[in-house]
Amino acid sequence: MAETRKYQKTLTACYLGFVTQAIAANFAPLLFLTFQNTYGISLKKISLIPVVFYLTQLLVDLGASRFADKIGYRICVVTSQAVSAAGLVLLAVLPEVLPVPFPGILIAVVFYAIGSGLVEVLVSPIVEACPFENKDGRMSLLHSFYCWGAVAVILGSTLFFAVFGTENWRILTLIWALVPLVNVFQFLTCPMERLVEEGESLPLRRLLRLPLLWMMILLMICSGASEAAMAQWASAFTEAGLGVSKTVGDLAGPCLFAVFMGISRMLYGKMSGNLNLTKTMLLSGLLCVSCYLLASLSPVPLLGLTGCALCGFSVGIMWPGTISLSSQKCPQGGTAMFAFLALAGDFGGTISPALVGSLSELADGNLKAGLLAATIFPILLVIGLLTVNRRMKGSI
Repeated sequence: MAETRKYQKTLTACYLGFVTQAIAANFAPLLFLTFQNTYGISLKKISLIPVVFYLTQLLVDLGASRFADKIGYRICVVTSQAVSAAGLVLLAVLPEVLPVPFPGILIAVVFYAIGSGLVEVLVSPIVEACPFENKDGRMSLLHSFYCWGAVAVILGSTLFFAVFGTENWRILTLIWALVPLVNVFQFLTCPMERLVEEGESLPLRRLLRLPLLWMMILLMICSGASEAAMAQWASAFTEAGLGVSKTVGDLAGPCLFAVFMGISRMLYGKMSGNLNLTKTMLLSGLLCVSCYLLASLSPVPLLGLTGCALCGFSVGIMWPGTISLSSQKCPQGGTAMFAFLALAGDFGGTISPALVGSLSELADGNLKAGLLAATIFPILLVIGLLTVNRRMKGSI
């Protein structure tokens, strides 16, 4: 018990790491119209901001598979928090001091995207390496903090703008930068173990030859895609379906989605000792398919919103659950395996919103058509889980 208690500081630092990632992913999109109005930046240019963010994160995911073990977890994860804080500070400062504001915004985005990518690769194996019992429950609870971070960013920023006005967004940016700055000192002083002892992890070439890894990569692509397709379009879906303002749309759409996703992860974290992970993920996958069909086919807007919100609950266990399954079935995968899983999840999260948008445009702006097509991702997830459970049980 005492041995486990000393790692609570590590766990707290990892929780704040995911909150930092939520700030990086969700804060700038709240400022898109502010950037347009303040600096005269076109929406076409502003659309490059999430592209740069996710592309940078993907490159970091890929690179971390090679350098994280060599450099060490502590140096890498402290760097993740430092560059995240620096990126948020630069977001508040650079557009004001550079002659052209937009490159300053992109430079800031690259900084905190590097931090976000490192968090995604490193925090899960750091927790996995701690001597906790019920690790799949811990993993689910850990990932719930991304959801609560997203809710805090959306609600906190909305409240700040309502009280102090959007013109003071730079002050709020500096306030959010305090989270990773404080967490630098948490990660500097907390106990930290290696996931796999040096020389015991599978060589990269052998890891890439495992059929199990590619099956888990497919599950992660589908997990990321199932989550992002609905989350990224939730606000627009709510505004169009219910005819509400953007503020209400943000709160009823992505915020409600994140709340239900966080509840799902917390519930599994508390109850995982009595649940079978694979069966729980299968049921979640089937629920996700139902939610996509309800959101895209229901003629009643309120039922569509219900499908959107419950979709957050259904996808909650998918990402952390796939990580836990991978650790159970391939304990020698090491940091490289976590990096490839993060890369796969981000890839799914990048392609699915674009697919929904493109297909919706082809259907004369009918967002429901795009969401209906995205049902393929949770369907593939269910098929993949059935395959893993039947053919690869207990083997790598």
